[in-house]
Amino acid sequence: MNVLISVDIEGIAGVFHPEQTRPGNGEYERARRQMTEEANAVIRGALAGGAQEIVVNDSHGTFRNLLPDLLHPAARMVLGKPRVLGMMSGVEGSIDAVMMVGYHSRSQTRGILAHTINSFAFSRVAFNGVELGEAGIYGALAGEHGVPVIFGSGDDAFVEETQPLFPHARFAEIKKAHGANSGDSLSQQQACVLLEKTAEEAVQAARSKQMPKYRIEVPLTCRLQVQTTALTDLFCQLPIVERVDAVTLKFDAPTVEFAVRVLNSLSAMSFMLR
Repeated sequence: MNVLISVDIEGIAGVFHPEQTRPGNGEYERARRQMTEEANAVIRGALAGGAQEIVVNDSHGTFRNLLPDLLHPAARMVLGKPRVLGMMSGVEGSIDAVMMVGYHSRSQTRGILAHTINSFAFSRVAFNGVELGEAGIYGALAGEHGVPVIFGSGDDAFVEETQPLFPHARFAEIKKAHGANSGDSLSQQQACVLLEKTAEEAVQAARSKQMPKYRIEVPLTCRLQVQTTALTDLFCQLPIVERVDAVTLKFDAPTVEFAVRVLNSLSAMSFMLR
């Protein structure tokens, strides 16, 4: 079994504040080290469960957060941007299962550091009327490539939101959210023990039976709520995007991959308004 591990930072043990997710300070340096350690714990668990090849996708911000010199030597790395499939780059190869590490709940929820793709730009993202966070969006992209999501880790809000999408996956709850920037967390050591154990169980289960893929019916309609009218003005410069109201727009997509690529293009466009 070949596994793709997509690693974000907001759902990592001890991470609660935006400063910990942004390069240029000591808090971030500690967080990225723990991000790497949690990736390593999942790699160890996946190997113990029977995984043969492992690809690790750095899926936060600049996509240059994991510390390559500290990453488990059994894994290959996907680093840097831009890339066509974003947080799911690598799934287009010979991948049998996806594992999501350090993920967070969607925007407008109670989760720690909750957002969807770009907290400056997007308030809500829905495919065919179903509101999704990053796990749902990229899980649907994996499903379109015929690959199931078998594992997820993050806070309790993430687990509660994501488990119904991937009911056969195994989840590791690392933190409990008390608010956007508060909660309680397992220690770094406890988190890694739990992750390794849960990852091993997830791979073992996936090897023993056929795991369902999360599918979105296509062609699809993406309905997008943004943070300001200026963003609506900007995004509607793209001819496929239609304004619904002051902060709502929509576009049609023939595939999930097409929708993801448009969303990531809009996210990149938003930086001109910062």
